[in-house]
Amino acid sequence: MLEQYTSSFIGKKVGFIGCGISNMPIVEMLSAVGIPLTVRDKKDAIANSERLTELGVRIINGSGYLDNIYEDVIFLSPAVRDDLPELLRAKENGTVLTTETEEFFKLCKEKLDRTVTIAVTGSDGKTTTTTLIAEILKASGKRVHIGGNIGKNLLSTLDDIQNGDIIVAELSSFQLMKMSVSPDIAVVTNVTPNHLDWHRDMEEYKEAKTNIFAFQNKNGRLVLCYDDLTTRSFAERAKGSVTFFSGEKRLNDGIYFTEKGIFKEDELILADEDIFLVGRHNRYNYAAAIAATEGMATKEGILSVAKRFGGVEHRLEFVRELDGVKYYNSSMDSSPTRTAACLSSFKNKVIIICGGSDKNIPLEPLGPLFADKAKAVILMGATAEKIELILKEIGYTEYHRVKSLNEAVIKARSLAHDGDCVVLSPAAASFDMFVNFAERGNIFKDNVNLL
Repeated sequence: MLEQYTSSFIGKKVGFIGCGISNMPIVEMLSAVGIPLTVRDKKDAIANSERLTELGVRIINGSGYLDNIYEDVIFLSPAVRDDLPELLRAKENGTVLTTETEEFFKLCKEKLDRTVTIAVTGSDGKTTTTTLIAEILKASGKRVHIGGNIGKNLLSTLDDIQNGDIIVAELSSFQLMKMSVSPDIAVVTNVTPNHLDWHRDMEEYKEAKTNIFAFQNKNGRLVLCYDDLTTRSFAERAKGSVTFFSGEKRLNDGIYFTEKGIFKEDELILADEDIFLVGRHNRYNYAAAIAATEGMATKEGILSVAKRFGGVEHRLEFVRELDGVKYYNSSMDSSPTRTAACLSSFKNKVIIICGGSDKNIPLEPLGPLFADKAKAVILMGATAEKIELILKEIGYTEYHRVKSLNEAVIKARSLAHDGDCVVLSPAAASFDMFVNFAERGNIFKDNVNLL
């Protein structure tokens, strides 16, 4: 199938805006069959530049990177908006704008008609939920491929996928903004303010999330959190069936959890004591995953995953214990709601390292949260000043400003005593100081392990 797909570009000029994780595998794939390629990037130093030169790819970068667009097809990176004036003009002139994710889901509909596609989005919990869905299905004997924001580039691995396999993908609002095809099963964990430095407003962000189910038909299925008023309202726009999950209401037709476990109506699907992951937020993740895999997963598969799954990297990840102090990496926590979920997992107050790039989302909830859950707050990054002002307003004084993550770790150790926990939970994106949240988390772990 991959050969058939790449041959469809013969005689066309293909471009890429940005050449990172999502686009580079496609560059390799099309270059191998002799398609003339161009990579455009506003950065002076672009990703994979040496390899692109080796492949003979034309590079247009810097301030005029979108001048004189001549390509027939352009693949956009997730973080590139498709409504930039230059791209709109190119589209009017016949250029097709697409993405790796869009192309893959279209091909699944056209060529892999017996393959089930599942996609997860939401402001919080989508990585863990996506991973749980994939792991539960694997443990239930299914052939599963995981991609999107996590896992592999799905488009470049088409030949590995057999008709009848299950695809599980995590999709961001950036990706969904440019989607015109929806998965068979769509999951929305919740919707809270996020990425408002990229989206024009909260309404645009919310509408982007709805694209995950907007193009379903009557055979599609939508899984929604009943306890989130925004996601609950999405049910009114569903074209197929809707399954709710909840931690607050016993649902007659859906999945819900109590302190005893996770239920479907009166049937106990998974006992709480069998779930290795801590935290109420992870019960929501399990409920969403169980709802999404209904009819495909076995009880045995669900149980085996619950007993062994310790979470995803950079989300409440235990790093080490030193002098009676436990260190946790939750670098993936890029919003106040994620940090709140993280801190709810600890019985006692913790020392938190917080701050990062500013996404123009409300940070005020961090004030009462830290007053209740933080023994001390160590602030860094672009949002440090805003958070400091919030803490001052409520009379919270146990905060410290630092200039680097290394300095933050050293400060945390000086404040911590036997029995304390130190947690990196930034409540912000990473781009002011790091390439991404993974680099931030890895640097934190390196610094902790050097103590």
